[in-house]
This record gives sequence, C-alpha cells and structure tokens, in this order.
Amino acid sequence: MPSDREVTGALSRIRLAAFDVDGVFTDGRFLLCSDGRDAVSFDTRDGLGVRMLLDEGISVALVTGRVSDAVRLRAERLRIPHLVRGSGDKRSDLLGIAEKEGIQPAEILFMGDDLPDLPAFSVAGVSVTVPEAPPELKSAADLITERSGGRGAVREVAELVLRAQQRYDSVFRRLAGQPE
Repeated sequence: MPSDREVTGALSRIRLAAFDVDGVFTDGRFLLCSDGRDAVSFDTRDGLGVRMLLDEGISVALVTGRVSDAVRLRAERLRIPHLVRGSGDKRSDLLGIAEKEGIQPAEILFMGDDLPDLPAFSVAGVSVTVPEAPPELKSAADLITERSGGRGAVREVAELVLRAQQRYDSVFRRLAGQPE
C-alpha cells in the first residue's frame, strides 16, 4: 500500500471518480420482492458526496455488473453523467468513459468492493475499497475507507479527493452557508 503522502498526491490529480454500486453505494444487500422487483438502500451522505464532486467539476461514473432500475433512478436523481449497468468488463468500461472525457488513467479513482473490481483497479490512478472487501481486494487497493459500503464510504472518498485538491474548505463553507 502506498504512503499517505503518495495517496494524497494521486488524489490531487483525480478528474474522474468511478464507483461500483453493490457493496460501495449500498451495503451489498438487496431485497427481492415477491413480484420480482428488487430494492436497495442508499445513504444520503454518499449522495451529497457525489454532488460535491460534480459541483467541483470532477466527473462521476457508476460501473456495476447488475442491471437495476433502482440504480438507474439513483444515478438520474444525482445527475451522474456516466452509468454502466450489466458491465462484464469494468476495466474496459472505465477506460471507455475516461477516453470520452479525455481523462488519463492516472486521473481516475475507482472504488469497488469485490473480486470483479480488480481489473478496474489495474487501470485506475487510485483504487479504493471498503473494510468488508475480501483480502485480495484490500491488498490491491491504494486506500481502504474507514466507513462501510452503503454507510458513507463514498462520501468519505469524496471528501478525501476534495481535501487533496484543496477544495474542501470552500465546499464546506458554501454548503454551510458561510461566506468565502
């Protein structure tokens, strides 16, 4: 795992923050209703973290293997510009988004929680996981969040990026209604 200083330097270059959904935006569980629909629970703090990134000009993407209307609706409500559902190759999907945005791999942060996320880790400038991730993912990650998936981990990452880019204080003041 890189030093804190190395991670902070890498975070300062991030222009695209991409996230898996299940186990990152959620706690990894979903409810399967008797009519076949599924439901997931999202943390509002994570939503604010996404808005903070987007408002500061950092692009956001969701890249998930599952196809879920709940995920589509969440992405729409947060105005997330890139959503890939049913991804069978997160690495290629992530690189495709970066190419569309004119972003280099070193400028990508990818956050995942399980083995299918490892290929995306290999191309991201910063790879992040949650405490519940399997050991193989933790050992490949540059950063492990303190907060759990679905419990503010995305918000934690958003704040780390904004702090590394020396933008957090102005974002905080704006959101808290304090003068610059």
